[in-house]
Amino acid sequence: MTGRRLSTLLASVTAAAAGASLLTGCGVLPGATGGSREPVTVMTWAPDQTRATNMPGMPAMAQTYARWVNSQGGIDGHELRVLTCNEQNTPTGAAACARRAVREKAVAVVGSYSQNGRAFMAPLEAAGIPYIGGYGITEDEFTSPLSYPVNGGLAALLAGHGMQLAADCGTVSLVRPDTLAGDRLPKLLDAGLKKASKRGAVDIPAVEDATEYTTQATRARNKAGTADGCVAAVLGERTQTFFDSFRRLPESAGGAEADDSGSDSDSGSDAGREPIRISSVLGSVGQPVIDRTGGTRSPFEGAYVTGWYPEADDKSWESMRKVVKEHAFADNRVDPTDTGVQTTWIAYTVLKQVIESLDADTVTSARITQALDHGARVETGGLTPPLRWMYEDLLGAPDFPRIVNHAVTFQVVRKGRLVAQKPGFVDVGPTLTNRG
Repeated sequence: MTGRRLSTLLASVTAAAAGASLLTGCGVLPGATGGSREPVTVMTWAPDQTRATNMPGMPAMAQTYARWVNSQGGIDGHELRVLTCNEQNTPTGAAACARRAVREKAVAVVGSYSQNGRAFMAPLEAAGIPYIGGYGITEDEFTSPLSYPVNGGLAALLAGHGMQLAADCGTVSLVRPDTLAGDRLPKLLDAGLKKASKRGAVDIPAVEDATEYTTQATRARNKAGTADGCVAAVLGERTQTFFDSFRRLPESAGGAEADDSGSDSDSGSDAGREPIRISSVLGSVGQPVIDRTGGTRSPFEGAYVTGWYPEADDKSWESMRKVVKEHAFADNRVDPTDTGVQTTWIAYTVLKQVIESLDADTVTSARITQALDHGARVETGGLTPPLRWMYEDLLGAPDFPRIVNHAVTFQVVRKGRLVAQKPGFVDVGPTLTNRG
């Protein structure tokens, strides 16, 4: 080969490599081993700009996490590529996101939110793609063999919330979505209440995307009664709307509604009425909502809240806060106090430790699933108990067999901040397995 032809060939190869680098927007990772290990592609989805619950912070946190690990040389030398998708709070949108994950060869779906489990899980199962650390809002997340939840979902929250309220509430009104998923919530709350020999809550279904809840708020207050009454609302993003309606109720709510025995549940006079305590669970109420509604002057002051993880100011979140500060830049969707953001951080912690345990040049969905099924143990720095998904680790609760983390935390709003009402985790596993 002549020197001229060799120079032309080298120039062509250099140009092609430069073009590939521009197309990927990546190049060689700092600290990576010369690109010898293949990139790892995953997807994170969540609804955004819909009329119901939105979780834009979850895909944003996933992108932030990728920027962080890639600046450190990737995960065990693998560049992390994160695809994001707007699930749109519809079965069609969820299925479309899942099909895109399959099409673009994602090895896992990580830290995502969707209420449409049946729509997204079937395409993932057909392709053998694991679902790691979903938000825990659907039955499928706790029944599919390819789902690896990092928390106990709404089941653990509601059972734990019943336990939290049982100490101080004589009667509880539960306002919840009038949906198939919402239909499960009263029994779960009752399981926690009955753990302390309390009667079940008054069930008040409500449209999930309503713009006001005066009718439901009136009924909830009347049913809660005048002594030791509590009103719990679990409506996702619309919980704030409900409590705004609740706060605006006149001093006398009318009391025209009859209770189950046919007698008036409220005389219509609020003379001597004790303030009714309000409550919810994280994901429906959190620090961002409290901040938006007035902080120390928030209507949530004094509210009981059940969560999966330690309060947002706990030192165990320090690593996440540092990553957000340094790599989220000006993206205000990434709020370290948001439960969706926190769940995504924990889910990617799982992904990182599993990939590191593989020590392989190529990471596939099958290898990740095999590692998870055969005893990969994940430490989350105190954000959850240690996580492992072997058969003996599964709770096996009716309807929620794949729960491995059945711990919750009891919190309360004081001076505009969510703080621990009771230190440490509370195990709701026995309550979930023994519920009627």
